[in-house]
Amino acid sequence: MKYQELILEFETNLEILESQSDDVLYKAESGISKTEKCIKKLRRRVIEKGFNSKGEEISFFKHVKPQIFSRLIYYVRLFNIESKRPRSSSKFQIKYLNNHINKLQVFFNENLDFYHYYRMGATTLDEEYFVRGKSYLRLPTQSYHFIIDEQFSTYQDATVATIIAYDMLIVYLQQEIEKLQTNTETINNNMKYATSKLFWTGSKTQLIELIYALHSSGAINSGTADIKELASMFEQLFNIELGNYYHTFIEIRARKRSKTKFLDNLTESLNKRFKDSDE
Repeated sequence: MKYQELILEFETNLEILESQSDDVLYKAESGISKTEKCIKKLRRRVIEKGFNSKGEEISFFKHVKPQIFSRLIYYVRLFNIESKRPRSSSKFQIKYLNNHINKLQVFFNENLDFYHYYRMGATTLDEEYFVRGKSYLRLPTQSYHFIIDEQFSTYQDATVATIIAYDMLIVYLQQEIEKLQTNTETINNNMKYATSKLFWTGSKTQLIELIYALHSSGAINSGTADIKELASMFEQLFNIELGNYYHTFIEIRARKRSKTKFLDNLTESLNKRFKDSDE
């Protein structure tokens, strides 16, 4: 039974999808939809026409179905990863992406024997692994919109698909990490040469009070920015060394009178300006 035409059409549609947009969530959602349609077509053909030989059945479930099914696993995991990706500093994004790479590696470690069997191109257990009804079904590591059944699944075809999908995901995540690292290096290099002409002429304590107020307000990066990043940015912007700003923050908290002395003065100064402007 030939499936090349269906696979070629499927891969062409994915290539068009990948080239049409840079929106990774849109591509993942569309990829899920296109892959599900293709899998349903494959399933219909298999149930209607069956296979001419055991070798043809093994070839289908070892190579053809995983080639398509891996895309479904890939796009579902990609959507889950990217939809929850922090929109904060490169540092936290890199940590997040590395954590997902480690989680994907766990799958390979848990399926090491079969992974080696598949990667070495072994065939001795193919009849047990890739012929329907030979052994209990292995469900993928997470649920998908596609229902697995005995007519269209074998013991290990989903495992092969997961191996392919996770390999693709790890490559994608590593590329994203490299982009973030490159961007961070570029920004750091630019900052070395772009010296600010602004100088903080108030006290360090006043600036630290302002930094903690901004951090607490959630007005920067929706509250996900690290206090260390904010302090470093203000140091560079205003050509000042803040020293142990955490210790200073503790001293501010321990004030017996107003803990927001500088912020109170800012409010008073701004209100005075409004009043002067109205006169």
